[in-house]
Amino acid sequence: MNELTVYHFMPDKLNLYSDIGNIIALRQRAKMRDIKLNVVDINETEGVTFDQCDIFFIGGGSDREQALATKEWSKIRTTLKEVIEDGMPGLTICGGYQFLGSKYITPDGTELEGLNILDFYTESQKDRLTGDIVIESDTFGTIVGFENHGGRTYHPYGTLGNVTHGYGNNDEDAKEGIHYKNLLGTYLHGPILPKNHEVTDYLLEKACERKGIPFTPKQVNNTEEEAAKQVIINRSKHK
Repeated sequence: MNELTVYHFMPDKLNLYSDIGNIIALRQRAKMRDIKLNVVDINETEGVTFDQCDIFFIGGGSDREQALATKEWSKIRTTLKEVIEDGMPGLTICGGYQFLGSKYITPDGTELEGLNILDFYTESQKDRLTGDIVIESDTFGTIVGFENHGGRTYHPYGTLGNVTHGYGNNDEDAKEGIHYKNLLGTYLHGPILPKNHEVTDYLLEKACERKGIPFTPKQVNNTEEEAAKQVIINRSKHK
């Protein structure tokens, strides 16, 4: 049996919105392809390398927990940037997405330094952007989820897609998330992967390509996943 390894960063701090569900979805979709998914929880980064990593995952947390986690990530900032540039698949949620940028500005104007892996910033406001969200994506088709964030993120990179219902990165440009090489960042909780099998399969397939192992069959039975997605799409149409 072929194997892939996921590095799950700071699950003790960054699981505010049950982001562990994303790991469960990755494991289940990998199993459909007869791939064993190994998950390594990383709460301290001293001496960590990505030599055994195929996919990395960073969940969301409170501002305080996010600041603590960022101090840990700063120890491996250079290495993390290198693997992103090299095309390693990664999924970052909410605060994990925000702190890949240069700075995070709190509602009172305090600037918290980000990892500066990519050139973007987030400005938080007291009014939160919450509710169901629907996105149309050239890469993934229709993406659905739930958002709950005070941060407004601004960047020049590719995104997951165009918001047709909800807010996304901010309440101005109707774009959601970031898609840079094989890095995905998003405000979608819910969590995102169980509701969007296309995104889950993208991460797994890109990891298989980099490792040189097959990702077959590409098409599996997605009846239940599509039915769950349709519930949110229908609900959004009646709001």
